[in-house]
Amino acid sequence: MPFSIIIDCLIVFASIVMLWKGADWLVDSAAEIAHTLKISDLIVGLTVVAFGTSAPEFAVTISAAITKQTDISIGNVIGSNIFNLGFILGGTAMIRPIVTHKKMFERDGLFLLITTALIFFLFFGFNGWDPSDSFTTYEGILLFALLIGYVTFLFIKKDPPEEVHPESANLMSYVLFLVGLVMIVGGGHLMVEHASNIARYMGVSDWVIAVTIVAAGTSAPEFATSVTAAIKGRHGIAVGNLIGSDLFNLLGVLGLAGIINPVDALSQDIFSSVFLLVLMVGLTLFMIRTNWTIGRAEGTILVTINLIRWYFDFAG
Repeated sequence: MPFSIIIDCLIVFASIVMLWKGADWLVDSAAEIAHTLKISDLIVGLTVVAFGTSAPEFAVTISAAITKQTDISIGNVIGSNIFNLGFILGGTAMIRPIVTHKKMFERDGLFLLITTALIFFLFFGFNGWDPSDSFTTYEGILLFALLIGYVTFLFIKKDPPEEVHPESANLMSYVLFLVGLVMIVGGGHLMVEHASNIARYMGVSDWVIAVTIVAAGTSAPEFATSVTAAIKGRHGIAVGNLIGSDLFNLLGVLGLAGIINPVDALSQDIFSSVFLLVLMVGLTLFMIRTNWTIGRAEGTILVTINLIRWYFDFAG
């Protein structure tokens, strides 16, 4: 085995440590900050934590938009959101059942469903996929404006903090929040780069690397954060991080991508992926509402759907 591959293996191991330790600091400090600001874990998860963990998707999508790689700039966002609701939410629930509540369903979950359906109709209208379908600058501006409006609404109508975490934030809380965020974003980047090197050494194709390692690596911050939050009983951060990350991806990242590089024609692959995402969001809402818990069996269903999707991606 070449020495460079040994170094890659060591860096992948270090990136895993960075992800999990960074997530540990991020979740604890976020809960303390939420208590100090007198807002709920859910709002912190939906906004600050979600924005930070969406940084890898933001970097990949905006870079692809600038270089006019349409399928990557749009497909990365849609694929990441499916991954978030499938592997990450499902995997987190398999490890530790997630407690949900009415506001998570009626306000944030329904807004995600409406947003996802809106993007489907912006892309494809009511007639299904057509090679002439486009994504314009004005549609990108609309999406980005919706994100600003939603975040503003959350902070104006802020929920009260949970009573299960009475500690208030101090200077170290803010430092650990920023350090934890840098560690999970940096850890995800290192994992993608060096795990890809290992996979290429083992003869794995770039396409398989893209739909497995890159997809998992750019979503690693969300996974580490949500699992850690669920284990610590911070269910608002666990689910809020994923719903918020999906909203930031769809409204913020995709909105900016549309502003930077309007698309004259969308591929059929994008149509099938967006359609699947609408179904995934609807199923997730059903699970959130059922007994106000996402249990291990439901988590298994979400993970299985994502595995089936990957199978058809490979077969296609």
